[in-house]
Amino acid sequence: MSFKTTLSPSQSRSIPGERWLNVLFRTMHLVGMAGLGAGFLYAAADELWRIYLHITLVSCVGLVLLSICSNGIWLIQLRGQAILFKLVLLILVLWLPDWKAHLFILVVVISGWISHAPASVRYYSLYHRRRIEKL
Repeated sequence: MSFKTTLSPSQSRSIPGERWLNVLFRTMHLVGMAGLGAGFLYAAADELWRIYLHITLVSCVGLVLLSICSNGIWLIQLRGQAILFKLVLLILVLWLPDWKAHLFILVVVISGWISHAPASVRYYSLYHRRRIEKL
């Protein structure tokens, strides 16, 4: 079996408990993002918002891992690349705390754009220059 088939099988893999893990990580993500919004937009002290950043990052990594385990093609689709970019933006908050509100708003804008974009955008591959649903 090649690396390509292992990473991106023709049929997406099912992971035991995937639905509930997805619900758990998404719920954590909502709590984390709400806390970040309050902390970043209302200039709270670092110790008040930092726990929410950790909750957001952990839940994001969990969701990313679920997506990759299900089908790694997600990594080359715009929907996956947008999420990885948002993860980088949130990590940048640690080094650019003066930009935290701007970075947060950019993350929210990217989230809204990519989650509500048509499939032709979400499944688009910058590498292939077209919509990709399987390798």
